[in-house]
Amino acid sequence: MLIAAMVLGSLAFGPAALAGDGHDRHDFRIETLSTKPYLVSGGDVLVRIHVPENVSLHETTVTLNRNDITSVFRTDAGAHTLTGLVTGLRLGDNELEVSAKNGHGGRDGRRDGPSGRITLTNYPITGPIRSGPHQEPFICQTQEFALPDGTTLGPATDANCSAPTKINYVYMPVGGTAFKPLPSLTSLPPDVSTTTTTTGQTVNFIVRVETSTIDRGIYQSTILHDPTSEAAPAWYAPPKGWNHRLIAIEGFGCPGGWYIQGNAEGSLAIPGIGDFDLFSAARLGEGYALFSNTLQHPSNNCNAVLSGEAAQMGKEHFIETYGVPLYTVSQGCSGGSYGSNQLADALPGLYQGTLVACTFPDPLGIAFSGSDGHLLTHYFTVTNSTGFTLAQQIAVSGYKTSSSPLPPQEAWYDAANQSGRVDPVPGRVDVAGYASAVWSPDVPVSLRYDPVTNPTGARPTVFDTAHNVYGVNPANGFGLRPFDNVGVQYGLQALNAGTISKAQFLDLNANVGGYDQDFNYVPNRVVGNLGAITRAQKGGLQLYGGGGLASIPVFDISGIYDDDAGYHYQWYHFATRQRMLEANGDTRNHVMWRGNPVPFDTAFSTFIEWVEAVAADTSDAPQREKVIRDKPAAAVDGCWSSATQFIAETQTFSRLPDSQCNTLFPSFAFPRYIAGGPIAANIIKCQLKALDVSDYTVTFTSTEWAQLQTIFPNGVCDWSRRGVHQTSVVPWASFGPSRVNLVFDVNSE
Repeated sequence: MLIAAMVLGSLAFGPAALAGDGHDRHDFRIETLSTKPYLVSGGDVLVRIHVPENVSLHETTVTLNRNDITSVFRTDAGAHTLTGLVTGLRLGDNELEVSAKNGHGGRDGRRDGPSGRITLTNYPITGPIRSGPHQEPFICQTQEFALPDGTTLGPATDANCSAPTKINYVYMPVGGTAFKPLPSLTSLPPDVSTTTTTTGQTVNFIVRVETSTIDRGIYQSTILHDPTSEAAPAWYAPPKGWNHRLIAIEGFGCPGGWYIQGNAEGSLAIPGIGDFDLFSAARLGEGYALFSNTLQHPSNNCNAVLSGEAAQMGKEHFIETYGVPLYTVSQGCSGGSYGSNQLADALPGLYQGTLVACTFPDPLGIAFSGSDGHLLTHYFTVTNSTGFTLAQQIAVSGYKTSSSPLPPQEAWYDAANQSGRVDPVPGRVDVAGYASAVWSPDVPVSLRYDPVTNPTGARPTVFDTAHNVYGVNPANGFGLRPFDNVGVQYGLQALNAGTISKAQFLDLNANVGGYDQDFNYVPNRVVGNLGAITRAQKGGLQLYGGGGLASIPVFDISGIYDDDAGYHYQWYHFATRQRMLEANGDTRNHVMWRGNPVPFDTAFSTFIEWVEAVAADTSDAPQREKVIRDKPAAAVDGCWSSATQFIAETQTFSRLPDSQCNTLFPSFAFPRYIAGGPIAANIIKCQLKALDVSDYTVTFTSTEWAQLQTIFPNGVCDWSRRGVHQTSVVPWASFGPSRVNLVFDVNSE
């Protein structure tokens, strides 16, 4: 049977996963289409075989673990290739071999003629593959997960929270705005509407919804498919309404939601920037397929290594079900912004573009800045003996001043209170709005950490839930912590600007202190764990910007414009851009639109035009070069002064009225920036240098200088140098059980 070439014309995960004996052009080449050959899950993988021109397609034999599986392969239209879904893989390594039927066996058991072989390493559909040992405890929620027909996925069938796959259908009624369950799979309801896709297909607006469990999360995909007139979908026969484009839906959150499977997918359903989730009528009606996993939703899971694993497995399953998409893009707001960019950077080829809003570079950026801010709130409310005014406090914090509609301190106290996501102690009383140890109600209290009543319980922090990456303190089992403030001169810019006095600067830095592993205040500064610092970067828990993000369109929009309160500050957008600049030398593949609001539909259409242009570029140019040269004219920096007025202007980080956009949308900073740190906020632990009088606009007396030397006996941060153990991301990093690209194995620590 011939397979349409367009369906298989694009690789699933970037550069081809090819194997052949010596890669000789006269030998067979074997390519895995649904995932990398060493990351296969669930016992099956879509494979393409490139047959030498001097070998007939019908003279080809394929074996799996020495069993003939030639019959599962089909001839691809317009190409000298065969493609097939290889099933029945055993756990671990499997050998797939291909040869010409007229080859003769050699003394080593191989044929003398053209041949090829590849090792396929298969993992359970429950995982893990490269995220390290399964998280424990882990609360199943399949029985709570609502399906379109009003039922649930049902009780879990094993300890890995598995449940049977269920297929539902919904349709859009004529004139409707919400989907309804399809009452029959054999006849159409009288009010079913039609839709025309981006590829010109007019089909009944009926959507197939698959719900299953993958990597212990709950996976869903949605795609146009009419069961009353079409056969069941297959990788070689996708629904005719699918436009061969795939969108990953990320979630939001991360202040809590630990150790759970999740009872809902994420979405971008934020007023003003477009309702976008797995049931987005606009995108489904255009022919896009959408997929997600509850572990891609940061309100359920805030470990990017685990969410990336769930996404790669979900995409693999989608391809094996429907075929290879022309491209896959990801989009999300807030937690979905780092759910898009972190995965795209750490897993090159997983996504071919990201559209992000309400941007954070990563959860660490929130946690680190919140931890600095929380030290300041404690100092100002408990330790302060030098009378900081509210205006001085705000100046030291870096956040916006009293233009906030809320009480002015909330413009930055809200950001400081985000440190609650690294505080495992329940019921801690602190400044207004602070919440420690935020738990999902689905986690029994008996499983939760309490330093007094349950010291071995699960700890609700980003460090503990991702301890496979950070490592574990062998003395107490706590996740190791990378936060470090040794040498940080809090309020340095405020001192040099004359906003605070020398006495205030000295007292602040002498008494700001740090935290212990329970996030209790301690008088000494915090020394971050060097292993945790290194692995956070290698594993992509801190966004690098020069991995997969270097070679795809990255489109950043304001989404939630809020420098007043709510902690979705503009500096996070610029931190992401600066990291890409430092990693890649320029940011020509990054476009930023600011505004309140940015018209989402315009942003989406411009972004997709860009991705389409790159996908259509079949030249041999490097991928990054294609992305840069194929940008559409509308894909330029700018801001929206209204929903219809766009100002094309390079976006810069500034609170000064030095451009039209900065006049309309000034940007404010954060505590470590006021301490002299970079806008990229990517130096976890700074290199130290000796105190230097030239760093200050004020003149210290000999007594004051001696006090400063006592406060910083080993020196102060040298922000002109790379951080201690600052490093790049390891593409497709593993924390076990896969040994490929293995960074760390917590079991051998």
